[in-house]
Amino acid sequence: MKRSILHMLDPMPNNSPFDINMAVDAGFDILMPYNNVKLEGVHGLTQDAIFSRSPAGLKQTGLFIGGRHLGLAIDMFNTAKQAMMAPFAISVFADPSGAFTTSAALVACVERELREKHGKELAGCKAVVFGGTGPVGIATGIIASLAGADTTIVDHLYLDTAVDIATLYNRRFGCNLKAAVASFDREKIELLKDVDVIFCTAKAGIQVLNATILQEVTQLKVVGDVNAVPPAGVEGVDRGDCGAPLIHATHCNALAVGALAIGDVKYQVQHAMLASMLETEKPIFLDFRDAFIKAQEILK
Repeated sequence: MKRSILHMLDPMPNNSPFDINMAVDAGFDILMPYNNVKLEGVHGLTQDAIFSRSPAGLKQTGLFIGGRHLGLAIDMFNTAKQAMMAPFAISVFADPSGAFTTSAALVACVERELREKHGKELAGCKAVVFGGTGPVGIATGIIASLAGADTTIVDHLYLDTAVDIATLYNRRFGCNLKAAVASFDREKIELLKDVDVIFCTAKAGIQVLNATILQEVTQLKVVGDVNAVPPAGVEGVDRGDCGAPLIHATHCNALAVGALAIGDVKYQVQHAMLASMLETEKPIFLDFRDAFIKAQEILK
């Protein structure tokens, strides 16, 4: 039997050690990292991978797309699919900066607390994504919006940045993201006055929401914070929280989901998706939508 190979395409100078470790643990025999990959090079690399093995051997061949730019990763993902022709096709999994699996885990964890503790679904709820113009924030906003939440992505400095990103991804994925900017406490308090869900995907070690802000919210139900580096992105959220009361939100019954709880689901999602590439009889193509479905399955 042919050994399994995962070709790992990355536009950055280095491939992610995290993704390499995950692929080994999922069962791939050989990893072939490619860095500084340009979009125009993806077609040729994909065809080199598919035409070098018989259709039977291609079941043991996969393509992983990393990087740090969400839109570029999607473009590379689509280019790879377009380069294939039956019966020469291999499985492809895109997860730039872990954004797809992290955001899927974040939204699924928050969704579970919302449903089980508040009897609510994302559909019909109002959600805000802080750090919403980074890769994890964008993917989180898209997933939440497609799940039916009235979702706003927030940039810390520039409204135009948030507007441009919301417009771009609304067009690409048929979601309905809104845009906002919030630099100061008073702006954040105004933004959160009727919000049900907060997703915090800001940079590690940066506190976005302090106790003073949280004491003003009245409708908040669940907060999910992916920041594992102190201080928490949302004050009072512990990394290990999994539905614990949000201590500073004194005027509502908000619950907190911390980075370790989210990270555990993210790890399981990425492992399962990589393993599925080796188990499938037919090529599969995996992105944030598949990651969210898998996260929901894990949390049932």
